[in-house]
Amino acid sequence: MNETIPGVYRLDAPGHVRIPLVLDSPHSGSDYPESFDTTVPVTVLRRAEDMYVDDLFADGPGLGAPLVSALYPRSFIDPNRDVRDLDRDLLTEPWPDPVAPTEKARLGHGLIWRVCPPDYPMYRRRLSIAEVQDRIAHYWEPYHKVLQRCMDETYDMFGLAWHINCHSMPSSSLPRDNEFNNMRRADFVLGDRDGTTCSREFLNVVGTTLKNFGYRVRINDPYKGVEIVRRHGRPDLGRNSLQIEINRALYMNEETFERTPYYNTLKSHMAKLVEVVGDYALERTGAKAAE
Repeated sequence: MNETIPGVYRLDAPGHVRIPLVLDSPHSGSDYPESFDTTVPVTVLRRAEDMYVDDLFADGPGLGAPLVSALYPRSFIDPNRDVRDLDRDLLTEPWPDPVAPTEKARLGHGLIWRVCPPDYPMYRRRLSIAEVQDRIAHYWEPYHKVLQRCMDETYDMFGLAWHINCHSMPSSSLPRDNEFNNMRRADFVLGDRDGTTCSREFLNVVGTTLKNFGYRVRINDPYKGVEIVRRHGRPDLGRNSLQIEINRALYMNEETFERTPYYNTLKSHMAKLVEVVGDYALERTGAKAAE
């Protein structure tokens, strides 16, 4: 059964067929909360969204894979950051719990952003402890709870679980690929945190499938995966988690946000990718899709 908390997340559940794969899109949200007291124009904020990524994988549930999508924007609170990755300079007073700010927080892109790319200050003021706690309790935590539940249900059902963490990337953020054509950038970047969040076999299945479609694929360069694959990737326990970044120039005009004519082709390829991964995962579990 589908499940939604308005403004927080949407779970599109599989139908009568089930495969041991979970999909999630943590950065495609565009429901901007009224409490989001930012000074950045919405047109600028929207450039930070992984726009349309939830739709690109929307065929997944029909093929047997649940899809969890955040409905709030990452610029409000980022579900792909550790809850301790807090920027102290953003707060009015010391945080009451342990913090472990990363380089992302130092740059202003931690759990709650201080800076919106390229260099817009997010707020005219510092945030209160209560504000941040409210965002964690009512946005960050529910997203992680539903995704954890999907992963646990999949693991309990099949004895193994696979997970694809779905993202998009600005074309300008990618290094040029000089191997064949120095004017073309990577189409996909796959991240497994340097081999720690999924088996090499799973990585190869996804990478080979994308290459067979004609795409250029990079591994862990420049995106390795962050909090979500770190939390769910335990290949030693049969839980495999892989981040996928799609070059936005493939499917949308990055200035006007309009979809390109290639959009539907890419979406069909993502559906086929889910099918391939599903077949691979079912073969590995020795199970059949449950009716």
